[in-house]
Amino acid sequence: MSNLHRSHAMPFGTHIRDDGKITFRLWAPGADKVELSLQGSAPELRLLMTPEADGWYGITTELAGIGFFYQYLINGQYYVPDPASRYQPQDVHGSSQVIDPDAWQWQDHGWKGRPWEETVFYELHVGTFTEDGTFTGVTKRLDYLVDLGVTAIQLMAIADFPGQRNWGYDGVLPFAPDSSYGTAEDLKDLIDTAHAKGLMVFNDVVYSHFGPEGNYLHLYAPGFFTDRFHTPWGDAVNFDPEHNHWVRWFFIHNALYWLEEYHFDGLRFDAIHAIFDDSSPDILEELAEAVRLGPGYDRPVYLVLENDNNVTRYLRRNPSLPQRYFDAQWNDDLHHVLHVLLTGESAGYYQDYSQQPLRHLARCLTEGFAYQGEESAYQDGKRRGESCSGLPLTAFVSFLQNHDQVGNRAFGERIANLCAPEAVRAATAIVLLTPSLPLLFMGQEWACNQPFTYFVDFPGELGEAVNLGRLQEFSRFTGFNDAESRLKIPLPNAVQTYRAAKPAWDESDREPHRQWLDYHRELLRIRRCHITPRTKGIVAGQAHYLLFNDRALTVQWQMNDASILTLVANLGSDSARVDCSCDGDVLFASDSVVHKKLRQGCLNPWSVIFYLKEADK
Repeated sequence: MSNLHRSHAMPFGTHIRDDGKITFRLWAPGADKVELSLQGSAPELRLLMTPEADGWYGITTELAGIGFFYQYLINGQYYVPDPASRYQPQDVHGSSQVIDPDAWQWQDHGWKGRPWEETVFYELHVGTFTEDGTFTGVTKRLDYLVDLGVTAIQLMAIADFPGQRNWGYDGVLPFAPDSSYGTAEDLKDLIDTAHAKGLMVFNDVVYSHFGPEGNYLHLYAPGFFTDRFHTPWGDAVNFDPEHNHWVRWFFIHNALYWLEEYHFDGLRFDAIHAIFDDSSPDILEELAEAVRLGPGYDRPVYLVLENDNNVTRYLRRNPSLPQRYFDAQWNDDLHHVLHVLLTGESAGYYQDYSQQPLRHLARCLTEGFAYQGEESAYQDGKRRGESCSGLPLTAFVSFLQNHDQVGNRAFGERIANLCAPEAVRAATAIVLLTPSLPLLFMGQEWACNQPFTYFVDFPGELGEAVNLGRLQEFSRFTGFNDAESRLKIPLPNAVQTYRAAKPAWDESDREPHRQWLDYHRELLRIRRCHITPRTKGIVAGQAHYLLFNDRALTVQWQMNDASILTLVANLGSDSARVDCSCDGDVLFASDSVVHKKLRQGCLNPWSVIFYLKEADK
């Protein structure tokens, strides 16, 4: 079979021509003069770039080659990296490097992805997942993930960020995989190898903001940002289509680039509630359409949103605009209500779920979101969310943990360190065996004891400011009112905070962690054999539930083969009376006597049982 090469053609950045010359292009509408600075072992060579229409500067030269380091010199004064740099080995302030995207010979010729309903996400942070903290380190753990039973790796954001350690959401060069994780070829090898093992790979992209260190766009393209809208990170990205066509296409090309040049199976879009665009189509709709008509035309490509506003319109397929849809959205509501039920916490956004938590849970399991336009006490009575009616339950990604919900806690505690093991086991079974698509966060499967707190590697005053901001953030919470208690909070800029976030892999070989790992494997086996084949096409609102008290419920889903999946659960620390017919075969029971007890109308604390009744029974 012939070698397979992949590259994505872009109007900016570098392009290696067939004759060996290199074309460099930069959109710099705010610059008067732009020079290409070629760097290496020889003295710097400056080449004047030609002004073009619409704020562009370009040059094609035989004086540069593959492996060359380069920067752009703005107005003879500021050296800046290429905003479309494919590789940034000297970090965000250093030189970009010309790399050949066609150098990698792909082996995944026959890979066409997996059906959406088979998706079981495993979210990981490349820098902490293994001791190496590299793409290659992840590659070495792929067999473990296959054996666990997950089908999709969700990488936390990998775009080039300042320093050697970061969650990834402070990226400033969105086309360059961070060099602290390895080379572009190392990332391609990870994806190629994952595909050979039947694993999909998703990239987490951030289009709502740039990080606070190393973003030079304001020097030569100030219109890239607007003060019309504000985000937690400052001025918003300016997606105005009339005047900022190229800003829109910068991000659209970024999505296409990861999907085509790196052959990712899908993208997760971080914090789209902080993307502001009142045009039609808006940037998200335009991007989805470009993906569907591009790399998604002849293979499955999946697009997943994070949206705190519970907006569902992006998940709907409009027959008149069939390409403008996203496949799924993270369901924070399900996490929040399970967290309230398990821990009893009601501070912050958990207050919205502290009243009638079981009803919120039942709505999540049968419809999608708990909040579909209801008033949010946490948001001062503002209505939150849109109707989920008619959406497939596979349009919602369920989780008991993720990087935000663990890492945004002061000490980064995981759920297994916050409540009783039987409570975690019950909630885990619900997440992994109900029709919505599940997500595990790295180490969750063996009840990892290591915390995962927010970490960065910022210089000087910025690093100190981030440390101070973290402490001030928690000063509003009970337990952190005094300075002495806040001093115990791990500082984001401390290297020890990063090191402490690395899971201790040897834990998984010891009890009770080995039992947790076996438990997750078994649940995912049950899902793969009995749930997954029956989930395609199950629509929100066609299931129903009964509440027996404030802790016990039953939920029934009619699956796509007309079988009935039934969940019976007591999510409390006291026994509960339940009136249930117990029809069907037992798929899963939290203990050996729960089925017998249920026939007597009683459920022990933290009991969960799933039944499957075949259509012809």
